[in-house]
Amino acid sequence: MKRNLFLLFTLSILITGCTNKAPYTQRNQMILLSHSQEMALGEQSYKETLKKSDVITNTIESRRIKSIGQRIANVVNRSDYKWEFNLVKNEAKNAFCLPGGKVVVYTGILEVAKNDDQLATVMSHEIAHALARHGAERMSTGMVAQGAQLIGNILISSKAPHLSQSFNIAYGLGAQYGVLLPYGRIQENEADEIGIYLMHEAGYNVYEALNFWQNMSKGKKESIEFLSTHPSSTTRIANIKKAISKIEKTQNQTIKKPIINSNMLGNKIN
Repeated sequence: MKRNLFLLFTLSILITGCTNKAPYTQRNQMILLSHSQEMALGEQSYKETLKKSDVITNTIESRRIKSIGQRIANVVNRSDYKWEFNLVKNEAKNAFCLPGGKVVVYTGILEVAKNDDQLATVMSHEIAHALARHGAERMSTGMVAQGAQLIGNILISSKAPHLSQSFNIAYGLGAQYGVLLPYGRIQENEADEIGIYLMHEAGYNVYEALNFWQNMSKGKKESIEFLSTHPSSTTRIANIKKAISKIEKTQNQTIKKPIINSNMLGNKIN
């Protein structure tokens, strides 16, 4: 009994004592990793990634990545970040930013990011993940989920050991669909919102973010949002519109929409 109470007490201390607030949105976060731990993990992962990748250097596109990235980094103004921006040959339509400002863009994303503003959409989004410490937050959530499952197993084994297997199956499904996946969607939506603020501050046209996500969704059969870590493109576009509206209202200005022509994949947003 004392052991069970101690475990519950320890878990509650961890949860309540490691709170953080995401930038811009001010959402409360539970992060158990220290900033130095997170930065070290990011540096290690970044080096390992580059070793295994075909990094493209001294091309128009690679210099474009560095230019856009540095422009966004200038408005982030994090002296503790050692920014690096690399273009990697990979057909995946993806990019990522590791703690400490290590940004990698795959060549595949250039197929749907039709101009600098749309490419800034992707890079701002990924930089937002790092600024909001989403990786550390996901790790912390997983640690707590494992801890809670351990406590549950201890309690059940002492009272109803025959139910242990059923508990683990039910808990696994509950944690996955009730906590971890929705948490992932929250972080994605938050990165979209923070990314819009960063884009705007860096002087990029935020309406191009809508065109970019329309490009991404073309010809793509999306999975059921409840079963995914990422929101649907429809949800993203709706949330980005809200973020743009907030900026316009806060700054009492109307952001000029980009001119759309037939040569662009993006459709005009009304």
